[in-house]
Amino acid sequence: MTYLYLKHLHVTAAALSIVFFIIRACWSVQGSPRLQSRFVRIAPHIIDTVLLLAGIYLASVLGWHQPWIAAKIVGLVLYIVVGTMAIKRGKTPAGRAVAAIVAVIIFLYIVGVAITKQPMSWLA
Repeated sequence: MTYLYLKHLHVTAAALSIVFFIIRACWSVQGSPRLQSRFVRIAPHIIDTVLLLAGIYLASVLGWHQPWIAAKIVGLVLYIVVGTMAIKRGKTPAGRAVAAIVAVIIFLYIVGVAITKQPMSWLA
């Protein structure tokens, strides 16, 4: 039962994470002051911490040696790097918009890996 609970928690946190990311990326491209609100600065970190901790637990239960788990980890690192460009590090609104689109594509790759259990994601 614990496994199913944590899997559901992981999936829910992933959904919340991408929704918050898209909202924050749009605000970043628009130059909105909403990005500076306390809730917007703190909530994504809490959600992403829950997502990561649940993911670590699930990976430890399933075994770290599985190629699709390694693919998710690589995808996660890329998503974080590109996501920071979309929200904070992008120099222009256009650059942040492109980074946001790429980050969402990477996120969809990670979801595909999780569903198919294949490193090739949706192409498998």
